Amino acid sequence: MIVAIIRGFEPEVCLRLAQSYAEGGIRHVEVTFNQKDPANWKNTAKAIRAIKDHFGSDVKAGAGTVLTPEQLRICEDAGGEFMVTPNTNPALIRQCVADGLEAMPGALTPTEAVTAFEAGATYVKIFPAGSLGPGYIKAIKAPLSHIPLLAVGGIGPDNIADFIKAGCVGAGVGGNLTNKEWIAAGAWDKITATAAALVKNAQL
Repeated sequence: MIVAIIRGFEPEVCLRLAQSYAEGGIRHVEVTFNQKDPANWKNTAKAIRAIKDHFGSDVKAGAGTVLTPEQLRICEDAGGEFMVTPNTNPALIRQCVADGLEAMPGALTPTEAVTAFEAGATYVKIFPAGSLGPGYIKAIKAPLSHIPLLAVGGIGPDNIADFIKAGCVGAGVGGNLTNKEWIAAGAWDKITATAAALVKNAQL
């Protein structure tokens, strides 16, 4: 599974990016909250709603960088189907799951990963995975083989296969799928090609 991470774009651009991702085979799209700009949270909600209205059940949309119950509620009200957090907050995870959404909390250590999973996490996001390397994933999967892990942070077509082989069930990918130069140039085909490469290499 690959989660495409969109950060800092207007709802119209988010929808067009989601189209490119879907054409490349990606079926999960995360639109993040900007913690420094609460006034912009409405745009996160608009983007999630636009993606859900356009794709229906073909693409799952959710919110990223969720830190509070208020942000979880905004995600739910917009039709979001999952939340992604940068940290392990057991209370927020339990609330998310109780409300019927998939929870993808962030963790770094084995203790955090177990805490997140025991709180009901659907997947546990190991972040920043790119800085830690596949060896770290392999090491913590040895005692935690029952926890489905996502690699997030510094993941792209060139290294996603290494993280899958190390034990991850998927990855979250941001920068490699939101190239600002390509977006400005309308080079959506390049974004679709990157999405397709990620999907292909994740199956190795």
